[in-house]
Amino acid sequence: MPRERVEHVIPIAPIDRLIRKAKAERVSEKAAIALGEILEEVGLEIASMARELAEHAHRKTVNGEDIKLAYKQWRRKI
Repeated sequence: MPRERVEHVIPIAPIDRLIRKAKAERVSEKAAIALGEILEEVGLEIASMARELAEHAHRKTVNGEDIKLAYKQWRRKI
C-alpha cells in the first residue's frame, strides 16, 4: 500500500534530530511525525497570537517581542 504524502511545514529530519538531542537512542518516523504535527499546531497558535499583538500595536510586521509575549501568554493559558 503506497504511503500518503503529507505536506509538513517543519521537515521530519530536524524533528528527528531534536528528539535525539533529548538523548533518545532511536526515533521512529511516526514519533518524529507526531512531534512535528504538535509543534506545527502550537507554533501556528503562538504565531496567530503574535499577529494579533502586532495588529493591536498598529503594525503589519510581527517581531521577536510579539512572539515572546505570545509564547508567555500561551504558557499561562495551558
